[in-house]
Amino acid sequence: MGKKHQPKADNLLAQNKKARHDYNILETYEAGIALTGTEIKSVRAGKVTLRDGFARVRNNEAWLENVHISPYKEGNQFNEDPLRNRKLLLHKREIKKLLAAAMQQGHTIVPLRMYLKHGYAKVLIGVAEGKKNYDKRETLKRKDQQRDIQRALKDRY
Repeated sequence: MGKKHQPKADNLLAQNKKARHDYNILETYEAGIALTGTEIKSVRAGKVTLRDGFARVRNNEAWLENVHISPYKEGNQFNEDPLRNRKLLLHKREIKKLLAAAMQQGHTIVPLRMYLKHGYAKVLIGVAEGKKNYDKRETLKRKDQQRDIQRALKDRY
């Protein structure tokens, strides 16, 4: 299993809540992301959408695809394509683990969060396994029960 990485709430720039609903996350990895100057400014402003994104390993390099980073307002001709593929910065052994995990049937690599760490943009990616519809309903039911329990305990104490 990969390490559990939890960024501080104030550094969180974007979160993919749909990923935890649609997938079981098996392991997570923290990756740097190669961005241009106007892209990092847009990321710092929180103009990122991770919802439909995924990662792919090609030629022993990890790439983040289909993640939308809005063009920077003052960027002019220096703005890049909002949906361009961006290189993920990982160690070789992590890339090999990701490749092995993604080759298994039904597994994919999805971005979970984007945040700042020591001034650098980081992406928390997870190796995920797709959920069936009945699993999604079971998860929602369990979540509602936990919320009811917490509400009852709060009223009690």
